[in-house]
Amino acid sequence: MNSLTVIKAGTGVLTRVSDGTLDGGSLVRLVTAIAGIVEKGNRCLLVSSGAVGAGVSAFGLGAYPSDLTTRQACAAVGQARLMHTYENLFRNFNLSVAQVLLSGDDLNRPERSGNVKNTLERLLSEPGIVPIINENDSVAVEELRVGDNDMLSSAVAKLIGADRLILLTSVDGLLDPATNELVPEVRELDGIESMVKNEKGRFSIGGMATKLSAVRGAVAAGIEVHIAHGRKPERLAAILAGEAGISTRFPVQA
Repeated sequence: MNSLTVIKAGTGVLTRVSDGTLDGGSLVRLVTAIAGIVEKGNRCLLVSSGAVGAGVSAFGLGAYPSDLTTRQACAAVGQARLMHTYENLFRNFNLSVAQVLLSGDDLNRPERSGNVKNTLERLLSEPGIVPIINENDSVAVEELRVGDNDMLSSAVAKLIGADRLILLTSVDGLLDPATNELVPEVRELDGIESMVKNEKGRFSIGGMATKLSAVRGAVAAGIEVHIAHGRKPERLAAILAGEAGISTRFPVQA
């Protein structure tokens, strides 16, 4: 069976920096790249941020809302917009999408996580379906949250036994703070957080430090991880082919 890849696309990849609305061009490029991977027989699951950011404009807000109720309301509007967009774009490649909204409780309780695993495996057994996962922001409260979609993608990758996890962000990967050049591979995770600038956009939650926490969990479970540029999704096929120097690769620990 061909490899299974979990791809996580962050808010900074999917929405415009200026106002947080969905970036149609970026979504087209991402969907085109994923469709190309699927067409070659690879199984792919997308963990997509962007719901809250996509709903911000409906409330006339200029930044990511700080209060939980407004954030959840934005997610309720934005999730519908986001999935409608994905459905229309993937249809151009004769692919269907499946929406799966998860909370921490769905992954932390064995009886529920088992149901999630079974559902995802069934969806992934169909070559014409791309499962799209997001945290259930419209109803989740703090004690039920996974953390953010970096941590969610790592948890899902572990749950379904993915071969690799690709975290798409707004930079090429992990950058050396001294030279600002891409670090192509990281084999030793101890102390790696010291290299990180924990920056995040107005419409996102996570930063690079959160991504490294997700990396640790996935690598420890035997899953190769890449941090790559989400505005250059055409690199996804090359990453799957093993090309170096276009992402930061975190190989499985021996």
